[in-house]
Amino acid sequence: MKVLIALSTVLCVVLAKDQPRKAVVYLQGTSGASGNVTISQPSCTEPVFIEINVVGLTPGKHGFHIHEKGDLTDGCASTGGHYNPDKVSHGAPNDQVRHVGDLGNIAADENGVAKTSYSDTVVSLYGARSVIGRAIVIHAEVDDLGKTNHPDSLKTGNAGGRVACGVIGILEPFDEPDSECSSGQQGLLPAAVTVVFALFLTRSLVH
Repeated sequence: MKVLIALSTVLCVVLAKDQPRKAVVYLQGTSGASGNVTISQPSCTEPVFIEINVVGLTPGKHGFHIHEKGDLTDGCASTGGHYNPDKVSHGAPNDQVRHVGDLGNIAADENGVAKTSYSDTVVSLYGARSVIGRAIVIHAEVDDLGKTNHPDSLKTGNAGGRVACGVIGILEPFDEPDSECSSGQQGLLPAAVTVVFALFLTRSLVH
């Protein structure tokens, strides 16, 4: 019985990485923009899916980023810079070199509504680089994606002021294992080895 309990514990820790996670952001600003964002991730080895619904924007494109701090004590100004744990240059969402928080632009229609959804393979809701507790910020201007000669291009995309923001909060509770999560198929290997070893150990002890 003790062996089975130990095995169950090992499997719970390993498989907790595959529990779906979902976060939500309620956006507010001083210029009338508001809305919500949901971020969902089926497992730590899969991309996040981001759904955006914002109203009250000026028509056109607006920089859309994850910032390093979920601190709204001074409004959007206290959320810090783009979330950039790798200390690299600003870029487009599909660039090899980019901030984790670089999510490009969202486009508002003639009524000021921006509604879109897409996947991202860099942002994660798991592990030490989880964006939960950080902030999403919508900027006043278009993000140039690091492609111009402006002095701020490789830092912020020269996206201008901050018109709305919100903290990324947990939407659905989940168990948090004390282990790191890797992206891609590499993240599956340690879990598979652990499960196989646990099963082998259990079989040896039982027999």
